[in-house]
Amino acid sequence: MMNDATTPAERTELARSTDLRIGFVAAETEVAQQACARLMERYGGCDPQTADVIVALGGDGLMLETLHRFIERHIPIFGMNCGSVGFLLNEYREDGLAERLRKAVSVSLHPLRMLASTADGKQHAALAINEVSLLRQTRQAAKLRVSVDNIVRLPELVCDGAIVATPAGSTAYNLSAYGPIIPMGSAILALTPISAFRPRRWRGALLPHKVRISFQVLEEEKRPVSATADYTEVRDVIRVHVFEDRSISLRLLFDPEHNLEERIIKEQFTP
Repeated sequence: MMNDATTPAERTELARSTDLRIGFVAAETEVAQQACARLMERYGGCDPQTADVIVALGGDGLMLETLHRFIERHIPIFGMNCGSVGFLLNEYREDGLAERLRKAVSVSLHPLRMLASTADGKQHAALAINEVSLLRQTRQAAKLRVSVDNIVRLPELVCDGAIVATPAGSTAYNLSAYGPIIPMGSAILALTPISAFRPRRWRGALLPHKVRISFQVLEEEKRPVSATADYTEVRDVIRVHVFEDRSISLRLLFDPEHNLEERIIKEQFTP
């Protein structure tokens, strides 16, 4: 996932609009639903499918759902935090929303594409904005063969699982597994093991965003493994390929003083 420079057309698209068509979406929590009702009463609201910009109210989970839901529209999405963490969202404020939208900084993100083959011979495809993760399904550790661009880099990784994380997702599950935080625009993906047993001291790798990462599940009947792209899970996988899909671009909007790149830098200095 990359942070592309905003084009002049993207910078002026919302700024020049005198009558923004705002579509609101909200999490099912009472806080988010009440906030949505107040904002719609104040600013109006249209069908998100025909809006110029979408305002998402909730937490990071709601933001991910919204990005997936409108992935084909290439519509800018401005999140306001009505949840807990809110890493991908702006501060919730009701005043001056239209002006905030016009001044917002646009960040372009490219998702990961997961192609998974299962033991029954089926093929599954899914997109991930944060990460693709492989996890053991039983009490026994998984055994994975890890290849990068068709070159075997780890003949056998014994672990609870592994994560391929984008820069935007590097502060999520990846960070909890002691993976690195990746600045936006670095053109890098993180490959992070989950509780690696062998090689015990392997802590993962930082890889160029153009690579194709492949996992072969070893002893798949004895040690079954699932693969998850954000919230799409495929069980009993035997092979998984992961790569950045640059044919798809997502646009997030951030207040200039509180943009995503600054958050990722700040996160690295948080105790």
